[in-house]
Amino acid sequence: EVQLQASGGGLVQAGGSLRLSCEVSGALSDDYAIGWFRQAPEKDSEGVSCISSSDGSTLFEDSVKGRFTMSSDNAKSTVYLQMNSLNPEDTAVYYCAVSWADSRVVLTRRRCFDEDEYDEWGQGTLVTVSS
Repeated sequence: EVQLQASGGGLVQAGGSLRLSCEVSGALSDDYAIGWFRQAPEKDSEGVSCISSSDGSTLFEDSVKGRFTMSSDNAKSTVYLQMNSLNPEDTAVYYCAVSWADSRVVLTRRRCFDEDEYDEWGQGTLVTVSS
């Protein structure tokens, strides 16, 4: 059984930074994609970013491009979401999820940000950005 554990959320002032972690445990395939999604209060969930485990390629939603980065430590089976220049609009519960599909296919804009693409989900971690 695969489990995902997201952590690193908290309260930060506008302009600040946070790093979220997503630890994936269990039997992992050689190739998978990890995605980050977020859900703000009274808003629909939206895809934020995704990363391929095999080559580290990433995609970002337009509103976070240039501010957020993703990286992975395959030895630790952990993916990181570094969030810089945070603003109150980034306030949300952030979730990580894994897709077992070919990551070369997942790492396209249509599929990276589609919740239906992902097979397993972790619990969320709350990010609150104060103005």
